[in-house]
Amino acid sequence: MERPVELARLLDTGLTTKPDEAALLSLERAWSWRELDHASTRLAGGYLAMGLGPGDRVASLMPNRGALLAHYLACFKAGLVATPLNYRYQAPEVDHALEVSGAAVLVTHAERGDVLAASRRAGRLPLGLIRYAADGGGGRHLEELMAGGGPTPDLPGPRGDAPAFIFFTSGSTGKPKGVTHTHASFGWMLASAVAGLGITPADVFLPATSASHIAASSLSFAGLAAGARVAVARSFGGDELLPLLRLARPTLLCMLPAPLFALVRDHGAAGGDFRSVRRCIAGGDKIAAELEREFTSLAGFAVEEVYGMTETGTAAMNPPGAGNRIGSIGRLAPGFEGSIRGEDGAGVPRGATGRLWIRSASNMVGYWDRPDATAETIVDGWLDTGDLVAADGQDYLWFRGRKKQIIIHDGSNICPQEVEDALLEHPAVAAAGVVGIHDLVHGETVRAYVAFRPGVGRPTAAELMAFARARVGYKAPEEVVVVDELPTNAVGKVDRAALRACPKWGRR
Repeated sequence: MERPVELARLLDTGLTTKPDEAALLSLERAWSWRELDHASTRLAGGYLAMGLGPGDRVASLMPNRGALLAHYLACFKAGLVATPLNYRYQAPEVDHALEVSGAAVLVTHAERGDVLAASRRAGRLPLGLIRYAADGGGGRHLEELMAGGGPTPDLPGPRGDAPAFIFFTSGSTGKPKGVTHTHASFGWMLASAVAGLGITPADVFLPATSASHIAASSLSFAGLAAGARVAVARSFGGDELLPLLRLARPTLLCMLPAPLFALVRDHGAAGGDFRSVRRCIAGGDKIAAELEREFTSLAGFAVEEVYGMTETGTAAMNPPGAGNRIGSIGRLAPGFEGSIRGEDGAGVPRGATGRLWIRSASNMVGYWDRPDATAETIVDGWLDTGDLVAADGQDYLWFRGRKKQIIIHDGSNICPQEVEDALLEHPAVAAAGVVGIHDLVHGETVRAYVAFRPGVGRPTAAELMAFARARVGYKAPEEVVVVDELPTNAVGKVDRAALRACPKWGRR
């Protein structure tokens, strides 16, 4: 990689070579490269005309729409700091994010009006709200700002070290922190994804996850920067994704494991729906062996596991043409260095498990207004991921779990993902979450929370424990709690921290 992607000009490849072809495509509408550029430029001018200036934070509470990507582009062009909020946030979470970021204005979909009405801060922002998909009414509307007439505004050229994004963490280890990426760090992240995934102008990329988080936003913009078409999924169930797969015919697909599992098991899914896909990548949580088996059976090829975090972007993946090593999170992505260290800070022998530290120009510059948390995470230019991995002889990395989620039973480390994988192999189990429960004798015992699939015969707790024991031996749960659904964090992963904090959660 020679240089980072210039965020304010990332549409240039498509604008130069195919301005009137579709850059963004959803079941709702298509945006040509020219339309997307014009809409984002007009929106940038509209933001500045409101009184916003470079460095101001513009929060958004938006579902996946082409308009959300146009909003981000407008922020890039105007030098504003895009501050996405998880679309599932409730009023207290919205208030926390607005308070941390000091946002001046909030762009929001009209259907979240009830949440904003309950918010203490949304109605008191310096420049108020900008509504999207609102049926009339006063105030500012995103659609009108994007359609604004007049001459092309004179837009500032942001410096590389100027902040571009504040993303909020999932909050699995405390209240969400604002992860800050500059134009340079996010630009390097896009360049790494383009190189690592081998994205070309001929590709159609479907990042079927929320663009309020770093995975879908960075991968969508990596696709656009490479001149590829990007498909926008408005939701992540089969009723949306199967028609979109058939319409867009993506060559690259990215999903979280849980919705990918549901898509594969959708009664309408067929192998032909994936015929155009050359690579399907999944990250955010461990890919269960059963998901790998079912996807391969349906699509004819395996899912590729990737690794990333809000603080780094996609940091590990299988190199193009190198083959998919199933069960591994791949090798370090272009532009990333890694160090696997023990508790004493020294490197561990190859094959041994240790904590992964990452150094890259893609790393965040810090947590917004949290120098204390930043200093704990970034030491001498290296970022402590908090994740446990091992490296094999070909530099492929194998995920072993998060340090804070490892269960220590009779002196042995148990990775909760491994136990969850075993439970998910049972045809009746729809979701599983595994945590350690304090025990005076054993240190911690293994407790599993499971939700069953509807219309399938339900095993007893003893049968489930025996099923898991046949697969993972001593790591199997010693207790199974059946629930209607499991708690999830802001990015849709099973929230083990919530299960651990409230051990009787959902018990029936």
